[in-house]
Amino acid sequence: MYSSNSSNQGCSGARLGLAALVAVIAIVGYFRNSSVNPVTGAKQHVSISADQEIALGLQAAPEMLQQYGGEDPDPNDVALVSSVGEELRSKSDAGTTSYKFVFHCLADDHTINAFALPGGQVFITRALLHKLKTRGQLAGVLGHEMGHVAARHGAQQMAKQQLTQGLTGAAVIATYDSRNSQSRAAMAMMVAQLVNLKYSRDDESEADKLGVRFMSQSGYDPRAMLGVMDVLKAEGGSGSAEFFQTHPNPDHRMERIKSNIAERFPRGVPAGMRP
Repeated sequence: MYSSNSSNQGCSGARLGLAALVAVIAIVGYFRNSSVNPVTGAKQHVSISADQEIALGLQAAPEMLQQYGGEDPDPNDVALVSSVGEELRSKSDAGTTSYKFVFHCLADDHTINAFALPGGQVFITRALLHKLKTRGQLAGVLGHEMGHVAARHGAQQMAKQQLTQGLTGAAVIATYDSRNSQSRAAMAMMVAQLVNLKYSRDDESEADKLGVRFMSQSGYDPRAMLGVMDVLKAEGGSGSAEFFQTHPNPDHRMERIKSNIAERFPRGVPAGMRP
């Protein structure tokens, strides 16, 4: 009996030691890679360069196009998206980054969506484009997505995933038991997903703030972004569980956007800005 207990204690100690080592490596690797974002001024933990982000975006763009039916066949739609996007790139702080922004209008006329890949590939579906009423609203959508790129949210998420995977692995090693190891691993993964969900919502709020900044720098009335929120609400965004997985409630976003506008223009939005 004594020999068996000693052996079990030894295995337990070895597991804890290995788990601690894995956790330390993950944490040190995460915090070692840090830099200050020139657009947001925030200290970030990222593990890839801007050039690598651009390369990743270029590699993933064809798959995104395929998922949404390819490029919009209407040249007027394509020209409109490209024109507004280029205005934002050339007249706002987004253009001071290293990213090569390319704007795509997707042929999908059923899915209300817009998104960006790391490095500057920006997409909007035909379905969403046709719901927007002004160039300013389009500038709000594209500015928001460009905000994700400029803030390096994709690179941050990749770094966080690497950290999460390392800590999850450490938790599984430390608590391993042949009878319940699968359930414990599943629990650790659920916790990891909840943490990443919170970051995603924070990213959305920061992208809204940057969208207000970019569109106003380009001469568009930032209040047009509130019209975009009305579109999302009308299309059922506030009642969609899938929508809430990556976006805050449109009503909450509207309040934050109003605060962002007031912060940028404490004396009110100047007259003459384009709607």
